Amino acid sequence: MFKKLSIAAVAALTLSTGASFAAGAEGHIHDTDFSFEGPFGKFDQNQLQRGLQVYTEVCSACHGLRYVPLRTLADHGGPHLPADQVRAYAEQNFEVFDAELDDFRPARPTDHFPMSALDNAPDLSLMAKARAGFHGPLGSGMNQLFKGMGGPEYIVSLLTGYTGEEKEEAGVTLYENTAFPGGWISMAPPLYGDDVEFADGHSADLHHIAEDVSAFLMWTAEPKMMARKHAGLAGVIFLSVLSVLLYLTNKRLWAPIKGKKTS
Repeated sequence: MFKKLSIAAVAALTLSTGASFAAGAEGHIHDTDFSFEGPFGKFDQNQLQRGLQVYTEVCSACHGLRYVPLRTLADHGGPHLPADQVRAYAEQNFEVFDAELDDFRPARPTDHFPMSALDNAPDLSLMAKARAGFHGPLGSGMNQLFKGMGGPEYIVSLLTGYTGEEKEEAGVTLYENTAFPGGWISMAPPLYGDDVEFADGHSADLHHIAEDVSAFLMWTAEPKMMARKHAGLAGVIFLSVLSVLLYLTNKRLWAPIKGKKTS
C-alpha cells in the first residue's frame, strides 16, 4: 500500500511552479553524477527499479505519471521488468475507470499510470525536463552547456534541501528549502530516509533514495534517451567517414589539374 502524504504536504507543490511561487534568489542546486549523463552515459537499470519503488510507495499517493504507459516498464533502456512483473505491478497497485464496464478495474500494461490523486499535485511525467537546475553565469548558459539542464539535480536538491525550519503565512505552513527559489516551499518533506526497503539491500538513506527517484523521473521524461544517443553516435561516425571519403575524392579529382604547370 502507498504511504499517504498529508494534504498540507502537497497544498501547492513545488516541483512544478518554481519561480511563480516564491520571489527571491534562485535556490542552490548541487551537481549530481548520474550514470545517464554524457554522450556515452546510460540509465542504471537497478537504479530505475529502485526509483520506481520509491515513486510507487511514496510519491504516487499524490502525484501521477499520466503520460507514461505501464507497458514501457518492460522496455530496454528502462527498468526492463519482465512482462509478468509488469502485469502484476499494474494489477496490484493501480485501478483505472473502464467506460465499457462503467466501473473501476485493475490496471493493465496497456494502461497509463494514473493521474495525480490531488488537483493541486502536479503530474511528474515530464518534471525532470520541465525544471532547469543550472543557469548562467549572467545568462550565458555556460553551466547548462557543460552540466546539462539539471532537471534531475533540481529534484535531488529539492528533496534533500529541507532545513527543518517552518513558518506560517496566510494560513499556509511553509518549509524552508535551500533549493527552492525564494527559500520557502509549501510542500512538507516527502522523504526522510529509510522510507522504503530495497530488495537488493541498497542504502535507503535520504540522498540515495532522492537520487533513485530523480533518475526514474528522468527516464519517464526521456524514455528514448538511450536510443537517441545510439542514433546520434551512429550519425557522427557516418558523417566522419563521409567527410574523409569526400576529402579523398576531392583530392583525387583535382590532382591532375593542380599538378599541371601553367605557362
